[in-house]
Amino acid sequence: MNGQLSTQQGQLDAETIPLRLGTRRSALAVAQSGMVAREVSRRTGRAVELVEITTYGDTSREQLAQIGGTGVFVSALRDALLEGRIDFAVHSLKDLPTADPEGLTLAAVPEREDVRDALVAREGLGLEALVEKCAERPARIGTGSPRRMAQLNAWAAAQGVELETVPIRGNVDTRIGFVASGELDAVVLATAGLNRLGRSAEISQHLEPELMLPAPGQGALAIECRSDAPDLVAALGALDHPATRAAVVAERALLAALEAGCSAPVAALATLSSENHLRLEGVVGTVDGATLLTMSTTGPLAFDETAERQARALGHALAARLLDGGAAGLMGERV
Repeated sequence: MNGQLSTQQGQLDAETIPLRLGTRRSALAVAQSGMVAREVSRRTGRAVELVEITTYGDTSREQLAQIGGTGVFVSALRDALLEGRIDFAVHSLKDLPTADPEGLTLAAVPEREDVRDALVAREGLGLEALVEKCAERPARIGTGSPRRMAQLNAWAAAQGVELETVPIRGNVDTRIGFVASGELDAVVLATAGLNRLGRSAEISQHLEPELMLPAPGQGALAIECRSDAPDLVAALGALDHPATRAAVVAERALLAALEAGCSAPVAALATLSSENHLRLEGVVGTVDGATLLTMSTTGPLAFDETAERQARALGHALAARLLDGGAAGLMGERV
């Protein structure tokens, strides 16, 4: 009887102890994690507390290409998971390295936000109007992304206009501050982040995928926990959105198969049709925009236990075609 009471007490304690959600300290990361925390709490009935963790990517002022790319925002959170300091973590999915980490599980990929990039410009001008306004000099547009630089420069070349892409780092306030101060004419940010921060009114123009294809996984979140916590994996799995997961699996498979270095301008977007066909488009180019290689492919997708395998195969197939078309020579150093 005492053993049974101890077991029941242990279960009760587990249900009343808050789940610890690890998040980066930035305003955007905290906002995203707060959204997930509320949904997990609603579905499980358990309180969720945020544990803010500083990553190397948050403290370094160097460009991402110089400090190792996307993984710099993730490794500290993963260390905290593996050490048991937090129960689960929320990442911007585009920050995740493509290699699967040992001991951790991607428990859920919630429904994706807007995938588009956004221009935040002085006087609320769109891209064409901004370039025209700056007729006496090239418009200065800030971004830390080689992918965005490549596509902006390619657009300018196609339009026969001049613009200058300026590498920047910093949080959303810092980046928009460059525009407010007049140091830059505009910056490019992810629409999803601005929406989640309640700052969509500051967007001058949404840059459609035809002009600027997003980064693999852009607009999606990743909820990660330890693999040896099956109950938590199952609970978090209730937040998974199968169509979003399939799309980002295809995009990330393309990125992994290209073996692109962190400074490579690579874009990818998978979209699901009403007939459950997954269309994947990829772009590889040079930062100066002189060359952009664009290809797409489409395949059927069955939402069963093979869905991820189908999506991954689509990504690998498109990557093979891009490589055959000369993508390796455009990306520079491969890792």
